[in-house]
Amino acid sequence: MDVLKIAAFSDGDAGGNPAGVLIGNALPDTAEMQAIAQEVGFSETAFAAPDGDNWRVRYFSPESEVPFCGHATIALGAALVRRFGDGIFPLTLNQASITVEGFRDGANVAAALQSPPTRSKPAPPSLVAEALALFGYAPGDLDPAIPPALIHGGADHLVLALNTREALAAMRYDLKAGQALMRREGLVTILLAYAETPRLFHTRNPFASGGVYEDPATGASTAAFAGYLRDIGWPHGGAVDIVQGEDMGMRSRLHADISQEPGSSIRVSGTARMMDEA
Repeated sequence: MDVLKIAAFSDGDAGGNPAGVLIGNALPDTAEMQAIAQEVGFSETAFAAPDGDNWRVRYFSPESEVPFCGHATIALGAALVRRFGDGIFPLTLNQASITVEGFRDGANVAAALQSPPTRSKPAPPSLVAEALALFGYAPGDLDPAIPPALIHGGADHLVLALNTREALAAMRYDLKAGQALMRREGLVTILLAYAETPRLFHTRNPFASGGVYEDPATGASTAAFAGYLRDIGWPHGGAVDIVQGEDMGMRSRLHADISQEPGSSIRVSGTARMMDEA
């Protein structure tokens, strides 16, 4: 099968998070999709097939299926634009219905997804302590303006906001220990964030639950995080920009538009580059 390789949320002609995209007349069976995702080896591969006026979509990491993946959705949007032209494409996921809009942006292709609804709640102190220990952080490394929280925007994440860029750059952890923690707690990723300004964040996203040490660009956690900023009354001004993957040498850029309605969808957008044509 022809699996497209597309880097989503690219920084111009570089960076971004590689995703596999397979568009077919029907979805392969679950075991075959899992095997394909493992062979592709990217943090996620999106599988899409026509379903009436919608597209049925499932996402697989090399080790497991995930309910929603932002960067693979952006990659899928770019692939649909290449095949059908600019448009808004309705997607049916395992647990939600969303849209992805794809459009040509000069020589590049850009896409914007509307996330599932968002929600957040304070993280239990015991979980925060365990996560801090996993990464070698102390409570004094946290930014008190953005308390640790369990956040959701199509998938579940723990967010830890740090008070220095240096602490973010120093992130290290044991993959097996991180995998055990995330799978036990039902977390797809742990989001580490640093606020350079109220509207510009640097983030890192360990994805041990899927067998991936770190993602260079994560749209699902960005949507969840933007929803959380809205929940706590952060002065986001209607949108935030995210720089991710810089410490991996895969600098990526994500933009999140934040409406005022609590719990509503977040629009996450960025550009995509075809890796096979790089």
